[in-house]
Amino acid sequence: MSDTIEILWKKTPQEHDYPAAESYLSLIYDGTLVERFINLFKQAPVRTFKAKDIFRASGLSLLGVSNSHVEKDRNKIKDKKALSPLLLVRDTTNGKVIIADGYHRLCAVYSIDEDALIACCIV
Repeated sequence: MSDTIEILWKKTPQEHDYPAAESYLSLIYDGTLVERFINLFKQAPVRTFKAKDIFRASGLSLLGVSNSHVEKDRNKIKDKKALSPLLLVRDTTNGKVIIADGYHRLCAVYSIDEDALIACCIV
C-alpha cells in the first residue's frame, strides 16, 4: 500500500509565468499571436487534466528526477507548497498541446503520480 502525496495548486498562475510563456512561445509563433495567447491565458479559467494525458497530447519526453528544476518542484510538492498552474496552447494544426510554461512542474508531478490532476490554463 503506497502513500498518496497531495499535490497543491495555486488558484491562478504567478505573474512571472506569463513572460516565461511569452519567451518560449516566441520561438514558435509570431509576436502578434504570442501576445494574443498571453492575453487569453490571463482570462482563461483553471481546468484540470491528468499528467499522463498532458504528456501524451504534448508528445514531449519526461525529464528525469535528476533534473534540478524537476527536483526543486518535487521538493515543493513534498513540502506541501502549491504549484502554479501550467499554461497550455492547443496547436490544432499539428494536433498537439504546447506547454508554454510548466514543463518541469509537469515532470515533477508525473514522477510522483501519472494519474494526478494538474491545474492548467489552456487556450
